[in-house]
Amino acid sequence: MRVRTRARELALQFLFQLDFHGRPYLDELEAFLDEELGEHPEAAEAKAYARRLVEGVARRREDVDARIGAAATNWDLGRMAGIDRAVLRLGTYELLFADDVPHRVAINEAIELAKRYSTEKSGAFVNGILDRVRKDAGVAR
Repeated sequence: MRVRTRARELALQFLFQLDFHGRPYLDELEAFLDEELGEHPEAAEAKAYARRLVEGVARRREDVDARIGAAATNWDLGRMAGIDRAVLRLGTYELLFADDVPHRVAINEAIELAKRYSTEKSGAFVNGILDRVRKDAGVAR
């Protein structure tokens, strides 16, 4: 599995837990990453990117949630499945704020996470919302 793909998986798992435990749970990020990846030198890149994603989503959560809410017509963020909400937060953050990630990669990776960790229909759901977030933000196709 590619380094950033693994980092996204770990970030998703942590963001899902963060949604339930609240902001103080951020203090557990390093222990979580160490437990999942160990202390191997080759794990450093995955840890760094997962940390960047989690901290970025946490720092910009209000903006990220507002953009998802605006794009998710007829859907309240609180009514979405927790895993879908975490995938959308991660995808929106990468799409809009991770300048080194092409927008197509951000969307595709989020779709793949939704398919893997959520329901059969979640991939299409995530795709539709992230494409709308992209359009609303004026990000070119």
